[in-house]
Parts: sequence; C-alpha cells; structure tokens
Amino acid sequence: MPARFSGDNLQNLARNLRSHPLSPRLRFAAVAGLLLVIGLFSSFYKVATEETGVILRFGRFSGFAEPGLHLKLPFGIDRIHKVQTGRVLKEEFGFRTLQTKGRSLYTKQALEDESLTLTGDLNVSDVEWIVQYQIADPYKYLFRISQPEATIRDLAEAVVRKVVGNSKVTEVLTTERAMLADAAHRELQEILNSYDIGIRIVTVKFQDVNPPDPVKAAFNEVNEAEQQKESLIFQAREQYNREVPRARGEARRTIQEAEGYAVERINKARGETRRFLDLLTEYRKAPQVTRQRLYLETLEQILPRLEEIYIMDRAGTGTLPLLPLRSETKGGQP
Repeated sequence: MPARFSGDNLQNLARNLRSHPLSPRLRFAAVAGLLLVIGLFSSFYKVATEETGVILRFGRFSGFAEPGLHLKLPFGIDRIHKVQTGRVLKEEFGFRTLQTKGRSLYTKQALEDESLTLTGDLNVSDVEWIVQYQIADPYKYLFRISQPEATIRDLAEAVVRKVVGNSKVTEVLTTERAMLADAAHRELQEILNSYDIGIRIVTVKFQDVNPPDPVKAAFNEVNEAEQQKESLIFQAREQYNREVPRARGEARRTIQEAEGYAVERINKARGETRRFLDLLTEYRKAPQVTRQRLYLETLEQILPRLEEIYIMDRAGTGTLPLLPLRSETKGGQP
C-alpha cells in the first residue's frame, strides 16, 4: 500500500531536522531520501481481477490499466480510478438483501413506495424486481455522468412503472410477467444508450409480484383458476394428440377397405358383364340349345337346396309311379 504523508507529519519532520545540529548537506540528503521513499511507495498500484483502472495524468484521461501490478508517476501526477467492469452489478427495488453469517435475509420495511405500482386498469400491484448491469465503458461511466447508480435506479423505476402502467393487473400477476420484464429491459437499454454512459443492462427480472394485502386472497383465487385452466388445456391437448391420430388411422383403414370392396365389386360386375355378353353371343348362334342349357344349369343350382322334390306329369293329374317321391339328401340317404 502506498504511504500516506500529511502536512503535520512533514512539519514535524522539518522541525526535528532543524532541532538537530546537522549540516545543510545532510539535511538535503535526508529530504531527498524521504522524497525518494514517498515516490517509490506512490509509484506502484494494483488493479484487481474484476476491475479496470482509469488513469488520469494531471487530471486528463491518459489510458486504461488491466488487472495486475502497475507503475505510475508519483506525487499525484497520475491518479487511478478503479471501476468494477468484470462484475455484474445489481440494483434491488421493493426489497433489500441483508447479508448475514451463512445466509441472506430479505426485508421490505419502508420500501412500499418502490414496490406499489399502478396498473393500466387502475389496480395496484406489489412488484419487486432487480436490474443487473455491467460497466461496458469505464471512462464514460466515470466522466459522462455524475451519479450513475442513482441515474440507473431512477430510470429503471420510471421504465418499470410505465410498462406495468400500460398492462392489466391480471397480466402482471399471471401470464405476461416475463414479457413485461423483457419490454422493460429493452426500453431501459435504449434510454441508457441515448445517454451514452457506458452501461449494458444484463437483465431486468421481476422477483415477486403480488396483489396488495387487502385483496391478496381474491387474486390468489384468480391465479389458481388460471393455473387450473392451463392444466385443463394441457389435458385436452394430450387427449387430442392421443385420439386424433387413432381416428385418422381408423378412417384411413376404412377408406382402404372401401376402396378394396369397390375394386372387388367392379371386377365382379365386369366379369358378370363379360359372361352375359358371351352367353348372348352363344344365344344368338343357337337360341334353343342355349336356353335349354341355361335351364339345366339353373336347376343344378336350385335342386340341391330343396329338401323334397315332387315330379308331376304334364297334365298335372298325379305323380309318376315309377319315380321316387323324395330326393336323396346330400349324405346319400333317402
């Protein structure tokens, strides 16, 4: 660490030198040695891993210093401002994190002015959110604006209140929370870019969004209803994905069976047509013979189906005495 010397220390040192009977040469050597020690101690500085050093020489910007041990001009000629460029910084709204031994605690006491936000449908919501950012340009962060952290907080609060104020309370509490946070992120970054202060927003995230305590029970019921609706929609989609493919398969199978049956009937009809045309050709050649053959073929098809057969004479007076009155069955028994 560089040595610190105040004006009182230097006066005491000069008084001690005057009180001792030293020669002017020894006094000059002592003062020169003292200045050399001060210069050596003030010529070294260290930049941490997550920091960037901004070097000012005679109050004017001279350059940046990377992490590590460096030399600089002593006696206040070079001044170093260390900026945490490698760390993601965070601003909390509506709550504060209290660091304790081994665990973190959160408090909301006296922070209702930050968290209570009016929505577009004139309802009030209790919104807790964080803004994470990085310092992209340490020179702009130091010298383009006097109070960068306060500016980021004011802008973030204004943007979030605007985004929430343009939305309905049900959107803020249930379905549109992530989309609103993304919109706030984009708008906040656009404003910071217009200010050109070297800040990059990493994320804007709503930590917790609740209705005010007097109406919290009613809003919880609304939230439960929304979740139940989403669950029923998911179940309906699952049922749809299970039933529709099966119905489509059955419909495709029925269509294929119908197409096969249609082909079978068409082929059978064409065969019958061809057979009829062949019979018609033969009938035209020999009508009597063809008629007789058709008559006999028809009897061959009909007679085996009958249980009893009676053969009458032409006059219809009775049965023929020399023929059996009953036909043989298919098994050969009378």
